[in-house]
Amino acid sequence: MQTMWLGGAEWLAVLRIGLGLWWLESWRHKDKKEWFGGGGIGWAAGVAEKHKWSAVRSGFDVVVKPRPVVMAYVVAYAELALGLGLIFGFLTPVALVGGLVLNLIYLVLMIHDWAEQGQNAMMALISVVALFAASWQTWSLDAALGLF
Repeated sequence: MQTMWLGGAEWLAVLRIGLGLWWLESWRHKDKKEWFGGGGIGWAAGVAEKHKWSAVRSGFDVVVKPRPVVMAYVVAYAELALGLGLIFGFLTPVALVGGLVLNLIYLVLMIHDWAEQGQNAMMALISVVALFAASWQTWSLDAALGLF
């Protein structure tokens, strides 16, 4: 592939790092006091209880609703781990798949509100491209350590 400045592997690394910065911003901008106090999961519970798919409603009630504080920590620190993993290129395929799963869960939860979907759809698309193009080959700890 011919480009004017960087090669294909470098552009994929830029894409991977940009996605990592996006995840890091998702973590950074949260009001941690409100989020860990139940605000984020409370909002999601309100969305889930009105969801048009009963599987989403019942799944949320079984998995998330009984443990709102734990789930708030899982979501927030998953975003942090994804961001750092992608920026530094450490366990990159795991981070890409994990991020894709989080984006897909959010897409399903918010299926009725397409105005909310642009960010998650783009993050999911970048994850798929970065995963199948092996974006960890350049500028990553994975490459330096000979992983994957």
